[in-house]
Amino acid sequence: MAPRILLARHGQTEWSLSGKHTGRTDVPLLEEGRRGAKLLGERLHRAPFEGLPGVEVRTSPLARARETCDLAGFGERAAVWDALMEWDYGAYEGMTPDEIQAVRPGWLIWRDGVPQGESLSEVTARADEVVAWARSADRDVLVFAHGHILRSIGARWLGLPVDFAARIRLNPTSLSVLGWAYGEPAIESWNDSGHLA
Repeated sequence: MAPRILLARHGQTEWSLSGKHTGRTDVPLLEEGRRGAKLLGERLHRAPFEGLPGVEVRTSPLARARETCDLAGFGERAAVWDALMEWDYGAYEGMTPDEIQAVRPGWLIWRDGVPQGESLSEVTARADEVVAWARSADRDVLVFAHGHILRSIGARWLGLPVDFAARIRLNPTSLSVLGWAYGEPAIESWNDSGHLA
């Protein structure tokens, strides 16, 4: 069996709702985010996932991802892993894209990076570490993490430069599955939030 990686983005927070770049600031889940995490868990515990027996689970150490993992019912199985932390946005932490555009017109994080934060190459290296781990054995893996790092993992799973992630959005509490098609890395599903309906 070729290994797959299931990507769960954390639930809604006040900052994700307002569009603020939330890197290493530990913003708690909103009630909506907690409800979404429970619904995600219910989905992963029924067909076709059936609770994902045998799946290795890891989570970002940041509270919003850990709480999503716990509420989804995977906390006791999850190992905390720093590689899954969100991008360190440096000087742009807590700013919205519009606020950043006001001081740096034309800015795009996937091209320009952030001052005083993590570089594109550093984010790429972390995403590559997660992809290598996911492919290291004949078992699926499930990770709970954050929008930009999960988008980066998606790009690198496909063997594309990390800037491809600009084209694959991820909503809070979404589920994505990266697998294989004809022996090549592929997206099985992306940004699926049907469990929230």
